[in-house]
Amino acid sequence: MSKPLVHTPEGVRDIYGEEYVRKLLVEEKLHHTLRSFGYQDIQTPTFEFFDVFSREIGTTPSRELYKFFDKEGNTLVLRPDFTPSMARCAAKYFMDEKLPIRFSYLGNTFTNTSSLQGKLKEVTQLGAELIQEPSVQADGEMIAMVVEALKASGLEDFQVSIGEVEYFKGICSQAGLDEETENELRDFISSKNFFGAQELLEQKAVRRDYCEILLKVNDLFGSAEALQQARELVNNERSLQAVERLEELYQVLCEYGVEKYVSFDLGLLSKYRYYTGVIFKAYTYGVGDAVAKGGRYNSLLKYFGKDAPAIGFVIVVDDLLEALSRQKRKPQPAAEGILIIYEEGRFRDALEKAAVLRADGVPTELIPASVASRTAQDSAFADRIRIYREKARAHMQKAFYYLPSEGGCAEEILD
Repeated sequence: MSKPLVHTPEGVRDIYGEEYVRKLLVEEKLHHTLRSFGYQDIQTPTFEFFDVFSREIGTTPSRELYKFFDKEGNTLVLRPDFTPSMARCAAKYFMDEKLPIRFSYLGNTFTNTSSLQGKLKEVTQLGAELIQEPSVQADGEMIAMVVEALKASGLEDFQVSIGEVEYFKGICSQAGLDEETENELRDFISSKNFFGAQELLEQKAVRRDYCEILLKVNDLFGSAEALQQARELVNNERSLQAVERLEELYQVLCEYGVEKYVSFDLGLLSKYRYYTGVIFKAYTYGVGDAVAKGGRYNSLLKYFGKDAPAIGFVIVVDDLLEALSRQKRKPQPAAEGILIIYEEGRFRDALEKAAVLRADGVPTELIPASVASRTAQDSAFADRIRIYREKARAHMQKAFYYLPSEGGCAEEILD
């Protein structure tokens, strides 16, 4: 086998052993939180038709998609984002449904870009979507659920920044910006590029008073007091209604008791064009990007034939695990498992003992004594024995059994 075959392509990696156990544990904790809010699991395909993520829908740019063709010549893509897939499912299976629809999901997304500065191109995301619920209470439910899920994972020091796309769009509309200019300005503001935004507005000869307002949007962040500053800055109805929505949302979040985890940022925008109202991102130290992000998308389902409001979020599991690791808050898997080392001729006895243990729900590993003796000096094997002992001690149980060739069974008893 040639050496390159054992390596992975740039932007993807293998996960195994204790790291993967921790990942599964975090996913389980996050999923439990979503289930407790009444969200039902759904699984969508890893690849979809290209049109599900087209430019018109406002999702990931075409150049960042992994594209390929099926035998009929259709263009397919690996999903870069779950939300359009959720919208497609809601339109296909719940076209006539009038009650709120609650989805939860877990899977990998794929982004084909070379500008990720060391970030993975394949990441695991766990998320939720609340469809056919336009109320501010729905906004509050989603943000509160993000807070509770992150707390359940073991994260303590984090903040959810909340913005409102309509606030920004109201100012752009009043200033007479066309769609292309608005999208360019959105990119500058979302990346906090003040000078880029200023240069663009000067090139487009936007009125000085509107330029000042648009550039001040970046300064509207902080506690609930920032909303009063945002209100005083504008006089158009669209932006004022957006501020009012955020004020109502804050009251809902206070009812949930999560207000200490939230702040406001009117300069918070997204590269996804389908967001139409409240948007939010959760940040913590140890990683450079948001560990969770979401928002309201009241127009997206129209592209699939169902006119319904919706709001959702995703938690980037890989980034969350990195944050937990750097904050020394890595989850500790439940201690369990027994090792059986057997001499020649004792395989059947070992198998019978393993069957009893496995039937009782105890993970059991079998190793021939000849293999164990050959690897006794191996550091990896020594680590495995140490892990068995540590887990057994935590569970107040035996670490391993030794079945010698002359019969009987030696059991390691821990004090």
